[in-house]
Amino acid sequence: MNILRIDASIQGTSSAGSALADLVVTEATQGRPDATVVRRHLAAEPLPSTAWADAVSAGYVAAEQRTPAQVEALALAGSLADELRAADAAVLALPLYNYGVSQHVKIWMDLAIAGAPMGERLLDGTPVVLVVTRGGGYGPGTPREGWDHNVDYVRRIVGDVWGAELTVVERELTLVGVNPALDELAELGALARKTAEEAAIEAGAALGEHRAA
Repeated sequence: MNILRIDASIQGTSSAGSALADLVVTEATQGRPDATVVRRHLAAEPLPSTAWADAVSAGYVAAEQRTPAQVEALALAGSLADELRAADAAVLALPLYNYGVSQHVKIWMDLAIAGAPMGERLLDGTPVVLVVTRGGGYGPGTPREGWDHNVDYVRRIVGDVWGAELTVVERELTLVGVNPALDELAELGALARKTAEEAAIEAGAALGEHRAA
C-alpha cells in the first residue's frame, strides 16, 4: 500500500491540517506493515515558481533545442505526475489561504498536469482524503459564506480532472484561541475540532479498509 501525503501549511508543527492528516494516515496504516508513505511538503520545500512556465513552453520546442531550465522543469513535472500515478491512496492537507488554494498548491497541480498527457486521470479510481482547514467560519449564514474558493477548486482538479474517489474532512475556526476577535466562538471552535478529528479517524479507517479489500 503506497500512500501519497501532500501538506501545504505554512504553520509548521502547529498546523491544524497536518494534525488531522496525521490522524488519517495513522488510522489508514494501522495493522498494515506493507504500507509506505511518500511525503511532499509544498510549503516547507516549495516547488520552483518558474517551473510550470518552463515545462509548458518546452512542449513547443524540439527536444534538442530546449534550455536546461526547460529540461529540468519537464523532469520535475513528470516526477510529480509519477507520484500521483503510483499512489494506492492519497491524503492531501490543503488549507484555505486568502479564500483559495495557496501558491504552493497551485504550482504543484499545474506542474503535475503539465507532466502528463493531456486528459490523463492521474488518480483514476484512487481513494483520496482531502483535509481542509479554515481559520474563520464560512458556513451558511456567516458573513463569509461563499468565500471559500479552495474546496470547490480542489474538487474540480483532484476529483473531476484526476478522477479520484474523494472524501473531504473539514475543520473551521482554527484561529479560535489565537485571534482575540474569535474568543466568543470558543465553544464552536472546540466542537469543530472534535468533529473534524472524528471525521479524520473515520476517513483513515475507510482508506485502510479500501486498500485491504
